Amino acid sequence: MKIRNQLLALTCLMVFIAFGFLYFHTWVVQKPFGIILFVSDGLVESNLTAARLYEGGADHRLNVERLGHLALLTNYANDYAVPDSAAAASAIATGVKVNNQHIAMDAQGKTLATIMDAARESGRSTGIISNVNLTDPAVAAFYAHTTKSDDSENIAAQLIENGKLNIVLGGGGGDFLPESKGGHRKDGRDLILEMKQKGIEIFRSKAELENSAVFTTANRVGIFSDGDLPFGSQITSGSQQPSLSDMVRRAIEFLQYNTHGYLLVVDTSLITHAAGQNDAEHVITETLEFDRAVATAMKFAGPKTLLVAVGKHATGGMTLNGYPLRQDHGVALLGINTFGYPSITWSTGPNGRQASPAQQPLSSATNTSSGSGTSPSAFYSPQAVNSAGDVLAVGSGAGAEALNGFLDNTVVYQILKNNL
Repeated sequence: MKIRNQLLALTCLMVFIAFGFLYFHTWVVQKPFGIILFVSDGLVESNLTAARLYEGGADHRLNVERLGHLALLTNYANDYAVPDSAAAASAIATGVKVNNQHIAMDAQGKTLATIMDAARESGRSTGIISNVNLTDPAVAAFYAHTTKSDDSENIAAQLIENGKLNIVLGGGGGDFLPESKGGHRKDGRDLILEMKQKGIEIFRSKAELENSAVFTTANRVGIFSDGDLPFGSQITSGSQQPSLSDMVRRAIEFLQYNTHGYLLVVDTSLITHAAGQNDAEHVITETLEFDRAVATAMKFAGPKTLLVAVGKHATGGMTLNGYPLRQDHGVALLGINTFGYPSITWSTGPNGRQASPAQQPLSSATNTSSGSGTSPSAFYSPQAVNSAGDVLAVGSGAGAEALNGFLDNTVVYQILKNNL
């Protein structure tokens, strides 16, 4: 009798556990283990189309186009209809519209909590990657607070003083070093030395990044150039400096050992910097670098990951013109096409007609053979300015279904927060 009662109790317990397991997996919403956010100016319609054609022709499809959910986002700032990088990134990072030049601070100068703060409160590890200076407004919006987006000295200090990020990879070493050591800092601080003294592991090359042990609790900072990282097509990106995909892969490997999960933000502002110089070829090739990094994230993070890629803003108004053949790709999309049109033009930038007739005529800026800032623009400005236009947001994984229809860029913050 005693054994029978014990077996009956055990059977009831097993049935209870089975029903509990079934209930949890059927009705309880499970949070994604990994959350990865790509912020890229390659996610506007004109850039994606040009990149798709450049890589494989009209029938080609990019990795980012395989993500299952899509929305079109408005991206105005609190004070201007066209945002700068600081305001656009801050809206994504905080869910609040801020003024241009403000980084994670509202119009009254109040500090705004970022998605990184929320991730840490939920117990997740956090990381940031950028292929430009780590003090660039587009990436600083996720960890710093200031009303002066060009105050790189203060922004760099906030990165190490807050000490809240588990992995940081990018460029901009000059903002962390004093002038006496070849940097830009006028306060004499050597922030790289200060980070080492705090026990932070420092990487200055691709080899150091690749050779770092995965199983360690130390925070890591990789600064791989004095300024922006090189374009992916340049040889140094495959030797001394890691590629964007290299950094994404290693960051995932470092972060995924936290049993509570992680949040990784990947900024790809080299696209913006190329656009500012009317450098169409590098805008396209860097959009493809971003696309390859998305594929890397999908491969190494696995299916239980919420992956969102969102555009920040458009710069310069790049347009692919004329009638390229269906299979035309690569350099066939650069220069003058077979109908006599410049294949790629811009609305503003350094290769345009200046305001005064005595200044540079448009015709002198129409040589589009070098891919180094030579596509013509309609109006001259020392650097191409941001242009109006909604941006795309695409995603996959649990939570990405909220990307549907016409939304605002602040929704990205809410989607990420809801899934922490």
